[in-house]
Amino acid sequence: MNRDALIAQLIQHEGQRSKAYQDSRGIWTIGVGHNLEANPISDMAIHQVLSDDITEIEGRLDLNLPWWRSLSEVRQRVLADMCFNLGIGKLLGFNNTLAAIANGRYSDAAALMLQSTWAAQVGKRAKRLSRMMESDKEVSLLEV
Repeated sequence: MNRDALIAQLIQHEGQRSKAYQDSRGIWTIGVGHNLEANPISDMAIHQVLSDDITEIEGRLDLNLPWWRSLSEVRQRVLADMCFNLGIGKLLGFNNTLAAIANGRYSDAAALMLQSTWAAQVGKRAKRLSRMMESDKEVSLLEV
């Protein structure tokens, strides 16, 4: 069977949508007629979307905070995690925190992270990330 021809045919019949929608029978669907109730997306698909999201986050950080690549691995992950959670626009609103990080004042940055509305919203995540920022070491959620 010509797989490319079938893909084109299915896209013509089903349409292609990047956002979840309810089909004509009210069933949540995504992509090209992928019925989420009968066939939840696979772990492979979940990880592909996550990988795509991470690639996009890295690009946004590169564009807006080009110095972030000079940070240690742990501190890069803190910024990427925050960007994933907040989006680049809201992350860029952390002016004082970002200035502290850019200037190597990691204890100040960690304290500022914990003083934010975001920290109150995400709880242990913020505690973990602020400890990682300050210590430059991996911190388990069980440790916070």
